[in-house]
Amino acid sequence: MSPKVLVTGASGLLGRAIMRIFREAGWETVGLAYSRVGPGLVKCDLTKPEEVKSLIEKEKPEFIVHAAAERAPDAVENRYDEVCKLNVNASGQLAALAKSVGARMIYVSTDYVFDGTSPPYKSTDPTNPLNKYGITKLEGEKAVVAANPRACILRIPILYGKVETIDESAVTCLLKLVKSPEEKQVSHYERRYPCLVDDIARILRDLVLQIMKDDSITGIFQWSGKQRLTKYDMAVAMAHAFSLKHNIKPDPNPVPGAQRPFDAELDRSRLENLGISHHMDFETAIKECLSEWV
Repeated sequence: MSPKVLVTGASGLLGRAIMRIFREAGWETVGLAYSRVGPGLVKCDLTKPEEVKSLIEKEKPEFIVHAAAERAPDAVENRYDEVCKLNVNASGQLAALAKSVGARMIYVSTDYVFDGTSPPYKSTDPTNPLNKYGITKLEGEKAVVAANPRACILRIPILYGKVETIDESAVTCLLKLVKSPEEKQVSHYERRYPCLVDDIARILRDLVLQIMKDDSITGIFQWSGKQRLTKYDMAVAMAHAFSLKHNIKPDPNPVPGAQRPFDAELDRSRLENLGISHHMDFETAIKECLSEWV
């Protein structure tokens, strides 16, 4: 089975992994990007409906994986109305276009749709985002389903992978603190379940294959990493992975800025019941991802 897939946000951290994993599977994969258009990608402004419509009708994909979003919580707090054009409006429009050309759509969402007070969260549990980023992603989910009831949603946690800049991921940027000779405080409060983008890309690949086998598959799926780590835990794991001496100290306070959920662990059972599961140990994966930065 070799579907034609269109991937939005293809130049981003997750998008690059999706493009690589899908193409390694031998799939015809069209990647859309806007601010960082590289070789093999198509430039497209998802907030311009006619531009997107023309491209979708030209390409006629069988699947659309919508990974494009403004994902920085603090940025969304300051640019909420602008971000809604991408995270909400464009998502609903893309879902409608997918339906119009007979493509199945998978919308990538976030664990931030939950408030972090009652983990682990099942896909059917009540949502209650604490920050505007979570609100835009939840509204995006609603817009997608309203336009295309057969769409699938994949909620995921904080991501890391091979980065183009050390600040590209909220995980990899911790390396700068680890390497600093000065004492640095790192939050030891919020519990996170970091995922390697390659694992998420493989989960998406396997979900596409399952949908191709069973067209009745719809609704919300979720994936969390299998290790519970605070940002301090992640930093310590980095130091251990590279045998680095460090001067980081645990900060018992929440991460500053937009409020984050304390523990938004996602229940993985719906994917696992389909035989879908990918998780690389954090210390092993982070060493592979950051080796060129140490």
